[in-house]
Formats: sequence, C-alpha cells, structure tokens
Amino acid sequence: MLGANQVKPRPQGAMSLDQPNDFVKHQTPTRDAFLGGRLIVSQPGHGFRAGLDSVILGASVSVESKTLLDLGTGSGVAGLVALANIPALSGILVDRDPEALALARLNIEENDIGARATALELDVAAKGSVRKAAGLPAEHFTTVIANPPFFEREAGTLANHQGRASARHMAWEELDLWVKAAATHATPGGEIIFVHVAQALPHLLAAFESRFGALTILPLSPRKGQESTRVLIRGIKGSRAPLRLLSARALHEDAGRGFSREFEAIFRGTGRLVW
Repeated sequence: MLGANQVKPRPQGAMSLDQPNDFVKHQTPTRDAFLGGRLIVSQPGHGFRAGLDSVILGASVSVESKTLLDLGTGSGVAGLVALANIPALSGILVDRDPEALALARLNIEENDIGARATALELDVAAKGSVRKAAGLPAEHFTTVIANPPFFEREAGTLANHQGRASARHMAWEELDLWVKAAATHATPGGEIIFVHVAQALPHLLAAFESRFGALTILPLSPRKGQESTRVLIRGIKGSRAPLRLLSARALHEDAGRGFSREFEAIFRGTGRLVW
C-alpha cells in the first residue's frame, strides 16, 4: 500500500454532508487521502468527487461479509473503504463510465488490493443477461452497496461531460433499476445498502420493500436537532423481519467544529459504522 502522512483536518463549521471536508485532503489536484492516509485515491480534478457519503457507505458493510459488489463505484472510494476495513473481503466495483473505471482500476492497483478486487465496466441498469455476460454473477455477493446519483435530471445544471452528468443526475424512478440489480446479485441472506439524500427515501422504500425484509433506516444529520440530509437504508434478501427506523445520528458534536467521536473514528479509519 502507498504510504501517506496522517491527515489532520482543520476544524469545520456546521457543514452539511454536501460540503467538502478535510478528511479528503487534496495532496494534488487528483490524489486524495482517506482513512487517515491508509487509502490514497486518484479522483477527477473536477466533477463528482467522493467524500463523506462514500466513506460512511464503505464503513457500513458488515464485518462478516465475504464478497462485495459496489454499484456505480466511480473512482471506487466506497468499495475501497470496505476492502480496507475488512481484510477477508473480496469485491467487484462496477461503473459505466470508462474514465471513472480507469481511476478505480488504478486505485485498486496502487492500494495493493488487486488480489481481492476488480473493476468492471457495466451499466447498473443494463438487462440481467447483459450483466451476466459481462461477468457479474447472480446471487453471489454477501453485500451490495450503492451511492447512486443524488440529483434529479430536472434539478440543477447538467455537466457538459456525460460521465460527470450521469454521476450526479438520475431520475428517482431509476432507483428501482439499481435496487433490482442489487437484488439479482445479492446472495440469499445478503445485505443491500444504499446511501442517498433524505428526499429520496420514499422512492428507496418503495424499491426496497418489494424485494427485501429487515429494512433498517439510519438518518444522518449535520448536528443533533438539525434536519437529516442523508439516509442509509439496508435490506436483507429473503428476510421477513419488520422495518426498523433508527434515531438520527449527527456528524458533528453539539458544540465546536469537530466531528462526533463515532464519525471521527470512521473517517480516521479506526472505526466502522455499527447500526
């Protein structure tokens, strides 16, 4: 693994989960340190850049998991975090953008996890027969994770580059295709975990409830008492257990500019999300 100095963040204000942060420290325009320097990740200089959401998603994977599928991986941060945290885990990282996949492959190689991970160019929404032909096996992965595009196509300005646009913009209705793909490739009893903006929760619930049981929803807010801006949702394939709505967790402490102890440990790479 590439060596790196520990990344010490400057104090932050009451930021939302959308804002940049110093746990992703820019060493050069395209190389960033994650998990306190345990991961060095090349990312696009402009457009979509992974941050807190990707780290939290990767840290949410069960330590008992054996095989991972990261849908819409981009440069691979969420999958790489999970692989770094769980030495016995192997995985496939999938994205349809060849430029993003080139970075994901580079990141796998440069972080010395090529024996446990591979990156596959494939559209998450492609037909099942296409995914199978591309080498993505059905009912194979004990964990499937996804950090889908957050913005509806009608909202905001689409990036000029098609890959950047698709990384940020997607109609809510397309979420069902992502969840369907996750259901196809998860093992019976496997966990499926998505992170998304809070406004997408009705669409996520509709897609998850028709396919999984034991749904667990974890809202995330910038500070205690503030409105949640993100949600994590987890389902178990084949389970009939009822839905659980957890209390919201705040990234920041009540006072000051620091992160809570739980999330500080996650971003430093010394803890994982227990939920």
